[in-house]
Amino acid sequence: MAGNVNHQYHILPPDIWPLVGSISALTFTSGIVMYMHPEEFPSHWLVLGLGIAGLIATFFAWFSNIVKEAQAGDHTPVVQLHMRYGMILFIASEVMFFVGWFWSWFDFSLFPSELSEVIGGTFPPVAIESVINPFELPLLNTLILLCSGTTVTWAHHSLIHGDREGLKKGLWATVLLGALFTTIQVYEYAHAPFEFGGNTYSSAFYMATGFHGFHVLVGTIFLIVCLVRTYKGHFTPRQHFGFEAAAWYWHFVDVVWLFLFIVVYVWGSAGVAYH
Repeated sequence: MAGNVNHQYHILPPDIWPLVGSISALTFTSGIVMYMHPEEFPSHWLVLGLGIAGLIATFFAWFSNIVKEAQAGDHTPVVQLHMRYGMILFIASEVMFFVGWFWSWFDFSLFPSELSEVIGGTFPPVAIESVINPFELPLLNTLILLCSGTTVTWAHHSLIHGDREGLKKGLWATVLLGALFTTIQVYEYAHAPFEFGGNTYSSAFYMATGFHGFHVLVGTIFLIVCLVRTYKGHFTPRQHFGFEAAAWYWHFVDVVWLFLFIVVYVWGSAGVAYH
C-alpha cells in the first residue's frame, strides 16, 4: 500500500539538465560580459559559444523529456493546469520585459530636453535625418503577423475538432508566415537609414524591434516542433498543452508587434523624412 500512487501529480525523476542549464546560463551571460570587453577577454567567443551550445543542448534534452512525459500520460489534468499557470506567468514576465523597452522609448521621446546635450533636444535626435517608412515594410509585416494569428487559431480549432489535416495546414501556414516576417525584418535592417547605437532613437529602435524579432524566431521554432509532433501523431483534442502554449506565445508576439508598429514606427517617425 505504501507504494501506491494516491494523487494526480507527476513526481519527476532525478535529472541532470536543470544543473546543466544553470551552468550554461551562467557561462552564456559571462560570455556576453566578456564580449563587451574584448581587449581584456580575447577568449570571449569560446566562453560565449560554450554557453550557447549548453543552452541549446539543455533545451533539446529537457523539452524532449517533457514530450516523452506527455506521451506517457504523466500530464494529468491537474499537472496541465499548473503548466498553464506557469505559461501565464512566463508570458507576464515577457510583458514586463517589453514594458522596459517601451518605457525607454517614451522617456526618450516625451522628455527630449533632458538629453539636449546628447540628442539636440528633439526626438528623433538631430542625427536621424530619415527613418523607415512605417507604411511600407512595417505595415506589410503587421498584416503578415495578423494573418499568422488567424492561421494558428485555425490550427487550434482544427485540433479541438479532430481535424488533423486542418491542424497541419494551419501550422504550415503559420510557420511560413513567421519565416516571411523574419526575412522581411532582416531586409529592413540591412537597408535601414541609421545604424545601431550612437543615439537614443536607433538604440531603442533596434533593441525593441530586435528583441521582438528574436521572439518571432523562437515562436517559429516552437511551432515547427509542434508541426513535427503533429506528423508523429501527438496531440489529442483533450491533451495538447504543448501546442496551446506555443499558440499563446504566438498571440503574445502578435500583440506586442501591434504596439511596436503604432508607437515605434508610426508615432516615432512623426515629423521626420521617410527613407
